[in-house]
Amino acid sequence: QVQLVESGGRLVQTGGSLRLSCAASGRTFSSYRMGWFRQGPGKERKFVAALTWSTGSTYYEDSVKGRFTISRDNAKNTVYLQMNGLTPEDTALYYCAARVSYGLVITSPDSYNYWGQGTQVTVSS
Repeated sequence: QVQLVESGGRLVQTGGSLRLSCAASGRTFSSYRMGWFRQGPGKERKFVAALTWSTGSTYYEDSVKGRFTISRDNAKNTVYLQMNGLTPEDTALYYCAARVSYGLVITSPDSYNYWGQGTQVTVSS
């Protein structure tokens, strides 16, 4: 079992920045890939960014490239999502997810085994 706890979401103005954190506990050594997803009101959950734990390789959805950065702190078993240049379109509930085995699929929510409870990001215009 892997437990994930997100934090850092809040109300921010357009153009502002936030850093989300995802603290992992439990069988964290078995995590292969960590991902961030977001879900707006009435919308499906969508991929934002991912990081392969062993290699540090990162992946981003096109609309966040150049604005968002996913990173890790191995000692703290924590993954971060630094978000800059926020717009109202970034408003959503942001989820952290973990995949515990090797896999090529990165962007599908179905490819992740564990999920956090989410943290709300609201960007005002």
